[in-house]
Amino acid sequence: MTASIVGTFGTVASTHQLATATAMSVLDRGGNAIDAAAAGAFVLHVVEPHLNGPGGDATILMSVRGQTPQALCGQGTAPGGATARTYRGLGLDLVPGTGPLAAAVPGAVDAWLLALRDHGTWRLDEVLAPAIAIAEQGHYPLARIGDVVERMRAHFTEHWPTSAAFYLTDPPRPDRLWRNPHLAATWRRIVDEATSGATGGREREIDTAREIWKTGFVAAAMVATSQRPTRDSSGADHTGFLGHDDLAGWSASFEPTLTHTWGPWSIHKAGPWTQGPAFLQQAALLADLDPVDADAGDPAVVHRLIEGAKLALADRDAWYGDSAPLPRALLDEQYSSARRDLIGPYARTGWHPGAPDGVEPLLPIHISRLLGGEEGSIADAGAGEPTFQGPTVDTEGVAVDGRTRGDTCHIAVTDRWGTIVAATPSGGWLQSNPIIPELGFPLGTRLQMCWLDDELPNTLTPGRRPRSTLSPTLAEFEGRVTLGFGTPGGDQQDQWTFNAFVRMAHGLAAQGRLDPQAAIDAPQWHTDHLIGSFWPRSFERTSVAIEADAGHQVVDGLRRRGHAVRVTPAASLGRVCVVGRDPRSGALLAGASTRGGQGHATGR
Repeated sequence: MTASIVGTFGTVASTHQLATATAMSVLDRGGNAIDAAAAGAFVLHVVEPHLNGPGGDATILMSVRGQTPQALCGQGTAPGGATARTYRGLGLDLVPGTGPLAAAVPGAVDAWLLALRDHGTWRLDEVLAPAIAIAEQGHYPLARIGDVVERMRAHFTEHWPTSAAFYLTDPPRPDRLWRNPHLAATWRRIVDEATSGATGGREREIDTAREIWKTGFVAAAMVATSQRPTRDSSGADHTGFLGHDDLAGWSASFEPTLTHTWGPWSIHKAGPWTQGPAFLQQAALLADLDPVDADAGDPAVVHRLIEGAKLALADRDAWYGDSAPLPRALLDEQYSSARRDLIGPYARTGWHPGAPDGVEPLLPIHISRLLGGEEGSIADAGAGEPTFQGPTVDTEGVAVDGRTRGDTCHIAVTDRWGTIVAATPSGGWLQSNPIIPELGFPLGTRLQMCWLDDELPNTLTPGRRPRSTLSPTLAEFEGRVTLGFGTPGGDQQDQWTFNAFVRMAHGLAAQGRLDPQAAIDAPQWHTDHLIGSFWPRSFERTSVAIEADAGHQVVDGLRRRGHAVRVTPAASLGRVCVVGRDPRSGALLAGASTRGGQGHATGR
């Protein structure tokens, strides 16, 4: 087992060693955690193109110099023409999982530039220099990038010629340098135009770059690509709705976090435009369990955590969205206590969203069909078998039947001034949309998480954010911001990170030691007993995936309790990254999962 990184100057953890090295080098040269995280995030766009890109999204949490945590929304909205009625008129009952119909306004770049402007210290060219250098000079790519390209070969060849020209002419291989000169040229041009056209210092230069992104050559290329007929996962060719007004009219924004306590911990998450409140609901369900008793090696505790996740994620699927604030009752103790009473000795087979304040949720027709109930009703939820079983996928979303979907990245940074950042960039994967050749990246597909039924919290609506899976976390211990963490993993993010958090909290309470790496390396598990956020929106009743090193006692204990357990190889689930500050010694900490072969933590 690897030891946690311990330092006094700064720590970094991310899903790729080059992003970690980049961020640490920024700290070493006097930058703060915001400068470092932004530089590392732009590197992630280069080195993990199957997991994120500039055309995607980012959810960022930060506490600047120990101040109250805040969320930075890098999740763009649905374009002006993207209505549920319009998509239904195309014969669709779900938003496709690929293609321009699924493209929201790209939000990641504007979010990072806003963070840099308001809380960073470095200039734009300094922050982008590492990403430009790696894109121009090349890096040795992960084998998984080539695997994804090969799985997409036939689709690229038949339907996405720009992606075929870019990825199939000289496919990425781990034994030779791979470059993205088009992306490097995009960043260089933005820097050149921003620095030549801006007067008034660093902040004005960054704002000029934001305007170039939204209204200049980048916007023109993105809009033109969106309006080309493109084969998507529906099996048909469609054009998208992303327009110039959509790009020009949207900006990233700061907002307060949602917070809930568990014992001495206060946990901060982004709002219900993400799945983040499901983490808080899981914590609320543990109100009667002290962290010292939360031993994740006990099958009874694991059963309780799984059942809690099922209840919280059912509420996510029924209640979260951008149409209204989160119902306050979802985090009330009275509501949580009633939900806690639903956790019995055996795995629940039904899908059970709650009724906060006595209000029953409206549900998409798709959910009723999945669960075998009558249209628009959950009265029969739990009866029968789901009509679709999603394909088994590994931790980076590569399906055994050859389909692919992208996944996600994470980067977290602490610095010597007390700033802590946890960010989860995603979307704009190489398998999401055809690459825009003049820019070197594709559009994203976040709109696939919206429903095409009317009047739901997450109905596809112009100007609304799709309910995202991106969900970093900040946690305070006894009133001081202590941890920043996250993971790739779509619907599993707030399960894998919750598991790791419970282990860290238990370790601190039981042993007096905060050990991120030990929590990361411990056996992981998750359930897919939820409504999948990604097309084709599957449901797998009572499912539990658990790593083999959890041991027979836990596996057998879960099976006796009625869970449909699938044992996966050891170290196969999740890629959690953590940074923090030890509340006893004040030492800076970091840990990163080696699952996937690329996560890396460092510090000094």
